[in-house]
Amino acid sequence: MSETRFTEQHEWVRIENGVATVGITRYAAEQLGDVVYVELPAIGKKVEAEKEAAVVESVKAASEVYAPLSGEVVATNDALSADPAKVNADPEGEGWFMKIRLVNPGDAQKLMTRDAYDAFVKGL
Repeated sequence: MSETRFTEQHEWVRIENGVATVGITRYAAEQLGDVVYVELPAIGKKVEAEKEAAVVESVKAASEVYAPLSGEVVATNDALSADPAKVNADPEGEGWFMKIRLVNPGDAQKLMTRDAYDAFVKGL
């Protein structure tokens, strides 16, 4: 069973077998408004925790999507290129951005749990 963890930059990560699926949270999607464009990283790109990995643009703003953990991009959600609104419709499901093969899966324990993230958002 996988557990979802969260970052203060409003990314979520779900890890299964050393591969993390990454996207933005519902809160982030609501703050952005209607997503009109998503720039995804190349397969094989090495990403570093807390560094820019993708870009999401909405009618309101453009925003970076940071890698929650370090590793190598092994898949991207190409469906977002044709239909970026999937990010708004299901940000923590079908609106995922990338999958990263992690250097150290144990680092996920440093990220927030759902309860901790919900408390963090309430404090904003």
